[in-house]
Amino acid sequence: MRTTLTLDDALVERLRSDAEALGRSMKDVVNEALRLGLDAIESRVAVPYRTQPSDLGLRTGFNYDDIAELLARAEREDFG
Repeated sequence: MRTTLTLDDALVERLRSDAEALGRSMKDVVNEALRLGLDAIESRVAVPYRTQPSDLGLRTGFNYDDIAELLARAEREDFG
C-alpha cells in the first residue's frame, strides 16, 4: 500500500543512514521500524502493572487517635 507521510528531516537522515549501513532499502527499514515500534506499544498496553496489597493490621497497645503518643513511641523505638 502506498501512503504519504511527512517525516522530520533528522528522522529521514537516520533512516537513510541505517538503510545504507544495513544494505537494505529505505522502505524495508521504515517498515521494520514501524513494526517494532507498534509491537512495543502493544506489549506495554497488554500487561498492566499490578501490586498485591497486604493487610498488616494494627499493632496492639497503641492509641491511634493520639498522634503525640504515637510519635513519642516511634522516637523511643528508633533511639531506645
